[in-house]
Amino acid sequence: MIRFSLHCDQAHEFEGWFRDNADYDTQSKRGFVECPVCGSHKVSKSLMAPAVSTGRKKEKMALAANAEQKKLMAALKEMSRQVRENAENVGDKFAEEARKIHFGETEARGIYGEATPEEARGLIEDGVEFMPLPVFPDDRN
Repeated sequence: MIRFSLHCDQAHEFEGWFRDNADYDTQSKRGFVECPVCGSHKVSKSLMAPAVSTGRKKEKMALAANAEQKKLMAALKEMSRQVRENAENVGDKFAEEARKIHFGETEARGIYGEATPEEARGLIEDGVEFMPLPVFPDDRN
């Protein structure tokens, strides 16, 4: 997955995750890339520094949010809570269970769990639809 820094024609800045550059181009041409603030489909990639791994310990990211961002975070927290309440936690068997559901080998149901980056790439290659579930510091399992 690649993270792109994006901006719309109204100068709103945001990020988007895509399988690769071609995936961004395809989604953009089909009108699937949209500004989360104003809904504009006139979205462009911004210049972005590459992520460079160093030997230093990774620090946690923090967001100093404005009122609109706090509202969006609250909505994400609520979505995450509802998924956890209404889906089955399959733990580290997520990729296996998601494939079984996708290929009709087991009952269709809501699931969540954990997957390695390699497992996630494999699911994408197999056409299995899924999305990362936000985890917040105050989430209780």
